[in-house]
Amino acid sequence: MLDPQAKALLQLIEQTGLPPIWQLDPVSARRAYREGRGFSQPAAPEMALVRDLDAPGPLGPIPLRLYRPLGSAAETALPVLIYYHGGGFVIGDRDTHDVLCRQLSDQSGCAVVSVDYRMAPEHPFPTPVNECLAATRWIHAQAASLGLDASRLAVGGDSAGGSLASVVSLIARDSGDLPIRFQLLIYPGTDIRRSMPSHKENANGYLLTIEALDYFVGHYISEPAHLDDWRASPILRQDLQGLPPALVLVAGYDPLRDEGIAYGQKLSEAGNRVSVVNFSRQIHGFITMGRVIDEANTAVSLCATIVRRALA
Repeated sequence: MLDPQAKALLQLIEQTGLPPIWQLDPVSARRAYREGRGFSQPAAPEMALVRDLDAPGPLGPIPLRLYRPLGSAAETALPVLIYYHGGGFVIGDRDTHDVLCRQLSDQSGCAVVSVDYRMAPEHPFPTPVNECLAATRWIHAQAASLGLDASRLAVGGDSAGGSLASVVSLIARDSGDLPIRFQLLIYPGTDIRRSMPSHKENANGYLLTIEALDYFVGHYISEPAHLDDWRASPILRQDLQGLPPALVLVAGYDPLRDEGIAYGQKLSEAGNRVSVVNFSRQIHGFITMGRVIDEANTAVSLCATIVRRALA
């Protein structure tokens, strides 16, 4: 059954009469997402350090934000979670996910670096993949100067960011020069073809609708051949052996639910250590909504605890 708090939020959103994201142009959609986040997000935890940085990338500087938890000594090299935000590869930035990154750092005791990669439609596939990979390589190379432990590095993200984290993990395994200890995949998009049953079951009424998905994919995928590229749909990758341990978190009322579960299953069948956790009463995007959905805070604490253990 749908969580009553999630149901109340959906009803409130409907009552506002505001146009859905998919009816807006991308610039307006980004602004609406950024300006609306404060209603549902909890208070931002105080940090020992919040520092904006830039990493060199193929198209120019990539904005980053580094977080260190309260109580961490400046001279201590901390394990680090590199985080890629969600938003369908079209919306979202380091500000929309600032509270979540603070929570993950605060509760895990690890540093977090948020990557503000370039997005579609101005920069369609595979630009976000390339930017996240470039940022991750730079963070690893500069770990000592950033107060980070390069040997204890994890990647993670929600939705589109979960897809990017899984792809970066695959590329890192293939290249052999970027050690990743863990991947945190929060309701990840793993099959951009959108063919699994949950896409029909949860097509309407649960925030992320079929129209929104068409909007995001339409902006992100500029060539039909890219629909079959595993970097857009990591579940298409045949060889999934030798990947970092993973937590795959899904939501029961999410169109992406089945592809997240299926990817977790394929990772397990390939011999990787994987936990798949289904918040069966929740909607897509809930983990950032801790002000109005209590289970969001439970999910954040679960993610932070597992990241802390993985990087211990």
